[in-house]
Amino acid sequence: MDPELWPRQPRPETSGPSYESEISSPTELRTVRAQLRAWVAHELGGSDGDGAVLADLVTAVDELASNGLRHGRAPVRVRAVRTAGGLLLDVSDGDPHHGPEPAVGRDPALGGMGLGMVAHLTTDRGWTVAGDRKHVWACLPAG
Repeated sequence: MDPELWPRQPRPETSGPSYESEISSPTELRTVRAQLRAWVAHELGGSDGDGAVLADLVTAVDELASNGLRHGRAPVRVRAVRTAGGLLLDVSDGDPHHGPEPAVGRDPALGGMGLGMVAHLTTDRGWTVAGDRKHVWACLPAG
């Protein structure tokens, strides 16, 4: 995978209703998934009839939050915001010194394909540092 798929660049500015959660262990992702289901249903109404937006969002959250817990520093904060073109996902952790490192030339059987999978689901992505937190963000289309 091309490392430029996760460039260091500012995340888009957004306002409006958002989903926010803070987790410290992978087991808490189950709660995040359930909360996201309710949030997406409320924010998108019937426009996610087949559940594709929710499925892509949950996949992206699982991958980015797991990476934050595994390679960053807890707590990991998950934020999703509705934008004019879809959803902005922002996952931050307490390690501002190391950005996402996409697997390049690695056998998929060895893992590490999550960033590539999220890149495939999104229209834009990147990472930045704000204060003492690294923010890995991705824009997902919504409908």
